[in-house]
Parts: sequence; structure tokens; C-alpha cells
Amino acid sequence: MSVEQLLAEADPLDIMGSILDDELRSMWMTAPTDIVNFHHWDAYIENRNITIDRSVFISESTDPLFNLTFEDWLFRHSPPDKPVLFLYRNTPCVVIGRNQNPWKEVNMQALRSRNVPLVRRRSGGGTVYHDLGNTNFSIHLARRAFDRRVTSQLVLRAVLSLGVERARLNDRNDICVGDDKMNALGDLLRVEKPTMITKGVASVRSPVCNLQQTSPHIGHDVFVNAVVDEFQREYGLDKADNRTQYVDDSARTLLSLDDDGSGRTLEYVDNGVAELKSWDWLYGQTPEFAYSIEQGFPWGSVTAELRAKHGIILSCALQAPNAPSHVVRALEQLGASAEGERYGSWPPLRQQDDRAEVGPKVCEVTRWLAGKLN
Repeated sequence: MSVEQLLAEADPLDIMGSILDDELRSMWMTAPTDIVNFHHWDAYIENRNITIDRSVFISESTDPLFNLTFEDWLFRHSPPDKPVLFLYRNTPCVVIGRNQNPWKEVNMQALRSRNVPLVRRRSGGGTVYHDLGNTNFSIHLARRAFDRRVTSQLVLRAVLSLGVERARLNDRNDICVGDDKMNALGDLLRVEKPTMITKGVASVRSPVCNLQQTSPHIGHDVFVNAVVDEFQREYGLDKADNRTQYVDDSARTLLSLDDDGSGRTLEYVDNGVAELKSWDWLYGQTPEFAYSIEQGFPWGSVTAELRAKHGIILSCALQAPNAPSHVVRALEQLGASAEGERYGSWPPLRQQDDRAEVGPKVCEVTRWLAGKLN
């Protein structure tokens, strides 16, 4: 069982300090207005009367859109005087940070060929791979009480209690087991684009391992129970008074353990799941970047200089210094057609010039660009 926060790939922002009321309003109002969708603020106001009366939440869903949205809901609604633990796992997906460039971090062609979805979470940090062998946890505390080393030690004790004697904390407070081993991500996160310069956050590449490689008896439920026990012990929570609450995405409800078994629909989760699916969030959140590429053809070399922001191409300059003048003009027109188009959807492969000498050359460049930009 590979555990995202247990391994060197862990994202410091996945263990979040809860910010509420005026602090939360301040955080929202000072965020860059060109990349934040404020519809969540309305949902936050509407749901302020919902009381979180449990300390431990375990998701029975494996939908990454639901789990990441529910985690965000907990982050914004957790009481400042009460620690909250959330554990979940997802079906296979690649998750990027809020301020990352997916074309820099992810091999998009490999992702599509394997039918693995891409998800952008609302917190920062780097790119990670999730699957059912990966257990995710987040601990929500008031900012003044948050100490990453304390929360990491909590999980370390849970791992040690399961007989993983070689578990340790590194200098980043990530939990490692002996010599780190790479997990089987293949080429999903292997991207070589040194000439793509982005204002976004770059991932820190680190080796990860699978706990079952050293301790085959450790499955998802075993790990979850160990972390819950350590969490309750660390914060002095009485198990009888702090029963676990399970959440499920089948009806977007928060499943209650009340006697009547009733559930409450969370509009915030509905809206959040819809937003995570949207192009505007997944790609439109991408910070500004520039990409320079060059390719040789039998008739000469072509250089492309692209700039994009929020997933939209701002400019594309195509230069072919050794090509005939009519080819140069055709390439200039092709580059100009990119302005305002969505990065990753341009150029359309059907685009070509009807002139006998120009058409094949423009088609070659079009196919090259389509392969490089997708």
C-alpha cells in the first residue's frame, strides 16, 4: 500500500491547518481574482449552519472529484478548537497542484492512452499519482496549533505500530521506509520539456515505495485503523464520544450516524465536483508559461515560440529562416491562427494550405505542433 503522505512525494499542503471566519474571508479576498472562482463563497455562507460534530471522517467513495472536494469542505468548515482527520483513497488518477502547469508536469499523451483522468486539487504542492493502493489522509487543525512534524510523527507511530520497523522521518518530515523505491508510474509523470518556462509551481521528484513490499499484511483498512487510533490518542479524544463518520458520493450526502440514518446534501460538494470537472478549472487555472521548440524538416528547420496564460494561447511565432518566402508567409498565418485558442486543442490537424508546394510543408508543421502541444 503506497501512502501519498507517507512517502517522499508527500505534499506539505495536504496536511492543512484550518482557517475559519475572518481569516478565511481574508484568505479568499486576497487571492488573485483572475484565477479564483468565487462561487464557493456563496456555498460557504449557505453551509455555515452545518456543524461538524465528529473528529474522524472516512470516505467510502473512491471518486477523486468527490474526495478532494469533500476534503476542501472539511478544510473550510472544521471548528478551530477541534482536530479533524479525513482518510480516503481514489481510483487511478493523476492529481496536480492548484498552481501547476499540467503540460509541464504530466505526459498528456500517456495519460489519454491509459484513460487515466487528470484532476487539479484546490491546495498547492506537487503532482502525485493516486490509485486504490494509495491511502490519503489530511489532518485539519487551527493554524496556531499546526505543526507538521507533530502530525508526521503521529502517522509515523501508526506505521511503526504495524511492525514497519524501518519507518523514519526525513528532513522534510516525510515518512520513508528504508531505501526508497520507485512505484510503477511508468511514463505518466515523466515529462522532458526543459524549454517550457512556467510561472507555476514545479514538483519535487522523489522516489516512493509501497508498504506491502515490506509488510504484506498492511492493507488500506489496517492502515486507516492504525492512523485513527494514533490520532485519537494524540489529541486525547474519547472513542465513545468521537465515533467515525463515513461519507459517500452516491447521492452527494454526508452520511449521518444518527439513529434515523438521515443524510444532509451538501451543495458545496455538488458545486465543487462540477467545478473540478470544468475546463476552466482543470486547464484555465494554469499560470502563464512560454514554450520554445525546434524541428528539422527536409526542406528546412522550424522554430516555434509560444506564450499561453490560463490555458489560452497568447501568441505563436513560427520561424523558418531557410524556407521559401511563400512557405514562411503560410507559417506566419498558421501561427497567427493560434491566438485565443485553447492550448492542447490547437492546431487542428485538418488545417492545411491548398497550394501544391505549400500544403505538404504546412501539414508537416501542423502534425509536429499537434504532437508537441498535446
